[in-house]
Amino acid sequence: MDIKRENILRNWPIHGWIGLGLVIIFWTLNWTLGGLRSAWGFFPMWVGYCLTIDALVLLRKGNSMFTRNSRAFIIMFLISAPAWWLFELLNLRVQNWFYEGREYFTNFQYFIFASICFSTVIPAVFGTAEFVGTFKWIKNLKPSFIIGSNPRTILLMFFLGWIFLILLLIWPLYFFPFMWLSVLLILEPLNYWLKNESLFRYTSKGDWRLIISLVLGCLICGFFWEMWNFYSFPKWIYMVPFVDFLHVFEMPILGYFGYLPFALELYALYHLLVRIFKLKNIIHLG
Repeated sequence: MDIKRENILRNWPIHGWIGLGLVIIFWTLNWTLGGLRSAWGFFPMWVGYCLTIDALVLLRKGNSMFTRNSRAFIIMFLISAPAWWLFELLNLRVQNWFYEGREYFTNFQYFIFASICFSTVIPAVFGTAEFVGTFKWIKNLKPSFIIGSNPRTILLMFFLGWIFLILLLIWPLYFFPFMWLSVLLILEPLNYWLKNESLFRYTSKGDWRLIISLVLGCLICGFFWEMWNFYSFPKWIYMVPFVDFLHVFEMPILGYFGYLPFALELYALYHLLVRIFKLKNIIHLG
C-alpha cells in the first residue's frame, strides 16, 4: 500500500465508513433477495451513497455539506421529497415512466415509501456536484459566454418557461422533453427577482463552473440510479416516445440528456424552498 492510499484510509471519516457499509449491504440485498426488497432497501442504500460522496468531498477539500452543518444536511432530505413529487405530478400527464410493483401498495403506503426514497435525490446530486467541483480542471475553467446580464433575457426565459409548460400539458406526446426545461425557465428568473441564490449570478459573469459541476454530478447519480434500479423490485420502467432505443439499463440512451437540465432545476427548486422556509443554505460547489 502506497503512502497516498494510507493517508486516505487514515483520514477517511466515520460517516464515510458508515456510508460505504450501507451501500455494500443494501446493494447486495436489493439485487439478491426476493419480494418487495427495494421498497425498504433503496433509502438506506442511497443514504450510504450520500454519506460516501460527502466523505470524498471532505477528504478533497477539508469540508463538506455534512460537516459544515449536519442539521441543514438532514433538512435537505426533507426538501428533496416534495421537489421530486413535482416531477411525479407532471409525469401523471406525460407518462414517461411508471413503477413496476406499484400495485402491491395502497396509495398511502406508496406515498410514504416513495417520499422516503425521493428524499435522497437532492443530497445525492448536490454532494456529487460538489465532489466534481473539487477537480482542478473544473476550477481552472476560464469565463465563457454570458447569460443573465440582460433583464429582458431573464423575462423572456420566464415567459418561455410557461409556454413550454403549457405545450407539455396540452401535447405531452410531442413536447415531453419540456418537463426538464419548463421548471428551470420558470424558477430561475423567480430566484433572480427574489434575490435568492441563482445560476444567473454565475452565468452573468461567464462563470459556468457551477453548472458544469451540477450537470456532471447529476449524470453520475443518474448512472447509479439506473444501474441500481435495473435488478431491483419495485423498479421504474420508461416509456419515452420516439427515443425508446439503445437502452443503458432501463433508460434509453438519449434519455440521459434529461439529467442535464434536471440538475439545474433541483438547484433552482432548492434555493426557492430555502428562501420560503428561511433555511440555511449549505451548498458550496466551488
